[in-house]
Amino acid sequence: MSNFPPLLPIRPFTRPAHGTVTLPGSKSITNRALLLAAFCNGPVTLTGALFSEDTEIMAEALRQLGFVIQEDAGAKTICVGGRGGVIPAKSASLHVGLAGTAARFLTALCAAAQEGVFQLDGVPQMRKRPMKGLIDALRALGADIRCPGAEGFFPLEIHARGLRGGPVEIDASESSQMLSALLMVAPFTASGDIQPILQKPVREPFVEMTRKMLGRGTAQRPQFDLLPDRTGTAPPLFPIKQGGQEYPIEPDATAASYFVALPAVTGGKLALLNLSLPSGGTLPMDLQMDGFKFLEVMSTVGLTPNPYFRHGRFAGIEIAGVSNLSCRGINKDFTEFSDTFLTLAAITPLLEGPTTITGIAHTRKQETDRVAGMVRELRKLGQEVHEHEDGDGLTITPSRTEMKKRAEQGLIEIETYGDHRFAMSFAILGCHDLRGDGSPWLAIRNPACCAKTFPNFFDVLEEVRNDSHSPHP
Repeated sequence: MSNFPPLLPIRPFTRPAHGTVTLPGSKSITNRALLLAAFCNGPVTLTGALFSEDTEIMAEALRQLGFVIQEDAGAKTICVGGRGGVIPAKSASLHVGLAGTAARFLTALCAAAQEGVFQLDGVPQMRKRPMKGLIDALRALGADIRCPGAEGFFPLEIHARGLRGGPVEIDASESSQMLSALLMVAPFTASGDIQPILQKPVREPFVEMTRKMLGRGTAQRPQFDLLPDRTGTAPPLFPIKQGGQEYPIEPDATAASYFVALPAVTGGKLALLNLSLPSGGTLPMDLQMDGFKFLEVMSTVGLTPNPYFRHGRFAGIEIAGVSNLSCRGINKDFTEFSDTFLTLAAITPLLEGPTTITGIAHTRKQETDRVAGMVRELRKLGQEVHEHEDGDGLTITPSRTEMKKRAEQGLIEIETYGDHRFAMSFAILGCHDLRGDGSPWLAIRNPACCAKTFPNFFDVLEEVRNDSHSPHP
């Protein structure tokens, strides 16, 4: 399904979900690993890497900066020629599209260079995404960063002269990626460290991911061993610092949320391969606690996660659903795992009681205003949606009857606003056999936007549908 139509009708499941799903690698881990591998003294191979629009943007930017990047999409590997913290190019013009991780990480990388002039820009929506907290912090550390357009936003022009390091105040409340960016370049400052002083609270899960990748994780996985240990209690490491080693990328736990939700919509059960709960299984999965918190939420609508074994060996987790959702009154703060709030919100029309979702104000400044967009699309489905006055949440009172009434009038078209998470979340809702005859009742506009993080999402969804409708034991 490489050539998507502008409007993609979703074929409902007429039988309970069944089969296995192989998830793509984590975008957040892949883009962090690309940057950290470039800091190493020699080549590092990323295995299980994600190949998507966002990671291609990051890889191409590193090439523009003079790094050697060799990719094998079939093998899901990316080999990065590390240069020990040195940027080979002395000038470059980098285009980051709408990739927030690339925008923040590359800004810090270029500012940490000892010399060079670097220009960074993106698509019009990227010019609206928060950058000021990072820019202010880097300037306080000695960076010369100029904003040819609006102050505090893309485009940027960086006249590199290195960073001092040491204590620095930062407001990363609008995006934790800004704090992660500082942490990753810290070893290459004049002092060899940056000690961030937070002006406002920050969402911790992705910052903790960064710290663990830098060398504060478990002893079971390779780490980049770049973060200084101030406690003297760091665990034994499998350090990746000198190059010539491999770094495994975990499957994307946020992308898993769509297939976690699918059995709640269709009934049945699905096995998510190579994914494990942090507390169980033989696969070390300790970087994406945000994605696993969604499992806790979905357990309230009748889902049951269990270890999945293949040929007697642990191979992932199995999600078992129920044929009829019976959840009443979900009230959940999504502050620390907001990327998955759309997955829950999109399937609320099938629930039996009101759902309140809070902690999502910052998502108004992501790929699109996700809160406002969700309000519009749910109301299009005939749902009663109350947008909280503080802008930080929604209360959704579902009506399956009203949704069915509107579907009987014709195909309901879901606008995605160019946002991959709208496309994937509502596609899962469309898998529900609302009319009872297997006919499509919901369609996704611009399904190709999934290329940002999960290019073959609709192919995987179709494979699961085909498996579910085929005879099986």
